[in-house]
Amino acid sequence: MEAAEEARGDAAYRFLRQAILANELPAGFQATEVDIAARLGMSRTPVHEAMARLQEEGFVQILPRRGILVKALTPSDLLEIYDILIGLEGAAAERLASLNQNEETSRVLDELGSFTDRMEIALSRGDLDAWADADERFHDTLVSRCGNGRIRRMIETVAGQSQRARRLTLHLRPTPTQSVVEHRKIIEAIRDADPAEAGRAARGHRRGARDQLVPILRRLNLTTL
Repeated sequence: MEAAEEARGDAAYRFLRQAILANELPAGFQATEVDIAARLGMSRTPVHEAMARLQEEGFVQILPRRGILVKALTPSDLLEIYDILIGLEGAAAERLASLNQNEETSRVLDELGSFTDRMEIALSRGDLDAWADADERFHDTLVSRCGNGRIRRMIETVAGQSQRARRLTLHLRPTPTQSVVEHRKIIEAIRDADPAEAGRAARGHRRGARDQLVPILRRLNLTTL
């Protein structure tokens, strides 16, 4: 029974998180636990657990007796989020480059290369949504396969918020051709077992994304997302 309830909680969490990332539940959206449970065909318990996880990740605010409020993202929020991503993804890349080169490392490098190839193909077709999917898979793999579970868990709490901002501004930014070049620099440094260069490349990549995204929000006077 407990396992089934936990599975429903995970399902509710995934559904709500994806709805927020896709802007189907935009900033300012408010609903009660009862409303969400009815929409998902679940009891309130798994929905409550899902809401608690989403609040921990900064997606929503739980309002006593009123349910949840989807939180807006500000440029200041994004600066803080990218500070975390820059530091932790740099550490993840350093750690991957420090691992013994073996079959597992080769598989990780192959996966990172495959996602980067998919990004390049998507850009050649003008398919920014496919580019974004492959880009997110690259970063997820970099972090999840670095061998440090704490880095992975810490990034999980903020990575979704940066994805949300990037998805919402995807068609407002210049074509991200440089992202492919930068990903390949990260891969090359990991393959060369050069932790310092891998970390430098990963941090520079995320800094570039931050320095492109935040000014766009300010230039368009988008104070919240």
